[in-house]
Amino acid sequence: MSMFLDTAKIQVKAGKGGDGMVAFRREKYVPNGGPWGGDGGRGGNVIFVVDEGLRTLMDFRYNRHFKAQSGEKGMTKGMHGRGAEDLIVRVPQGTTVRDAETGKVITDLIEHDQRFIVAHGGRGGRGNIRFATPKNPAPEISENGEPGQERELLLELKVLADVGLVGFPSVGKSTLLSVITSAKPKIGAYHFTTIVPNLGMVRTQSGESFAVADLPGLIEGASQGVGLGTQFLRHIERTRVILHVIDMSASEGRDPYEDYLAINKELESYNLRLMERPQIIVANKMDMPDSAENLKEFKKKLAANYDEFEELPQIFPISSLTKQGLATLLDATAELLDKTSEFLLYEEADMEDEAYYGFDEEAPAFEISRDDDATWVLSGDKLEKLFTMTNFDRDESIMKFSRQLRGMGVDEALRARGAKDGDLVRIGKFEFEFVD
Repeated sequence: MSMFLDTAKIQVKAGKGGDGMVAFRREKYVPNGGPWGGDGGRGGNVIFVVDEGLRTLMDFRYNRHFKAQSGEKGMTKGMHGRGAEDLIVRVPQGTTVRDAETGKVITDLIEHDQRFIVAHGGRGGRGNIRFATPKNPAPEISENGEPGQERELLLELKVLADVGLVGFPSVGKSTLLSVITSAKPKIGAYHFTTIVPNLGMVRTQSGESFAVADLPGLIEGASQGVGLGTQFLRHIERTRVILHVIDMSASEGRDPYEDYLAINKELESYNLRLMERPQIIVANKMDMPDSAENLKEFKKKLAANYDEFEELPQIFPISSLTKQGLATLLDATAELLDKTSEFLLYEEADMEDEAYYGFDEEAPAFEISRDDDATWVLSGDKLEKLFTMTNFDRDESIMKFSRQLRGMGVDEALRARGAKDGDLVRIGKFEFEFVD
C-alpha cells in the first residue's frame, strides 16, 4: 500500500471554557464577606503548525478526531481556573485547509512553523464575584463555560515545487528526475511506474537551485477519470514552470505532437489557469532512431498552429540516458523561473471571510418553529449559547436567563405566533411551560 496520502477529512473540537463558581467569603473577622467565586479558565484552541519534516497526510488516515482540553473550573477565594493548553496538530508544508460544509479555503499553510488557529476555545464562565451589585451584593449567579468551536475540515496537500514534470507514461519523467536530482523514483519499462509525486532538488552549474516534482503520468481522458485520472494534478498548481516531457522517438507508436496536444487538453480540463504557466517542451530520448526526424516534424506542426506574432514555446532536445542537453535545459529553466512570479492559487471568492467569533449583529437572535407534537422550538446561535452558558442548578441563574429571553423579545414573538399559557417550549432537549 502506498504511504502517500494527499487528502483527508478530519473533525476538530476546541476546549470548552471552565464553569464559573458560586462561593461566599466566610471568615471570622470579615462580616458580610460577600461573593468569592472565581471565573473558569479558557478552553484550549486547536492549532495547525507547519512541519517541514512531514511529506504526506498519512498521519490523518486513522486519527481523524482532534479535541483540545477544557478549561479548569473557577474556585473559591476568587481564584480563576487554569486555562487549558492548546492542542498542536502538525501538518506538512503546502496543506490547504477547507471548511467541509462550505468548501471555502480557511488557510493555506506554506511556510515552516506557520501557525493557524482552526478552532477557538471557549471563554471561561464568570463566577458570582462578577455579578455583585449594590442592589444584589450576594448573588448566587454563575455562568457555565462557553462551548469550544467545533468544525469538520478538509485537508488537501499540494507539494511545494518550482517546476513540474508532466507527460504521458513512460516518456522518461522519472529517469529525468533521477538524473538531474538525487531523488530515487521507481523506474520501470511499463506504464504508471510512478503512482505518487516525487520531489527532488536541482542545482545548476551556475549555482542556482530549484525544486522539481515528477507527477504520475497523464493519459488522454484523465479528466474523466481514465488511468490515474487527475488526482495528482493538484500538486502542479503551486509550480511556476511546467516541463512538458515528450517521447520524441515515438517508441509506443504515438505521434509526439498529438501527445503534446492531449496532455495540454487534460491540464486545461483540470484547471484552465494551469495554462497560464510557462511551458518548456522537453524532447526526450533523442538518442533513439527517428527522434531527429520526428523532432523536425514536431516543430513544423507546432509552428503551423501559432500566429507569426506569437512566441513559440522553447524546445530542448535531450537524452536522459546519455545526459545530452541537460545542462542547457536546466539553465533555461532557472532563467525562466527568475522571470516568473508566483501564481495566485486561490481567488478571493474561494477564501472564507475573516472569522468573527462574537455574535453577528445582523443575524436574527432566535428562530421559532413548531414540532410535530405541537411543542414550540426555539433555536439560534445567540440563544443557544446563552442557554448552554446558563447554570440551571441555581434559581437566580434561571431567572436571569428568563429575563434575557424576555429582553430578546422571545415572549412577544411566541404570543404573536399564537402560543398560549401552558404550551410547551423546547430549547435543545430542555423543555419548559410558556407562561402568559
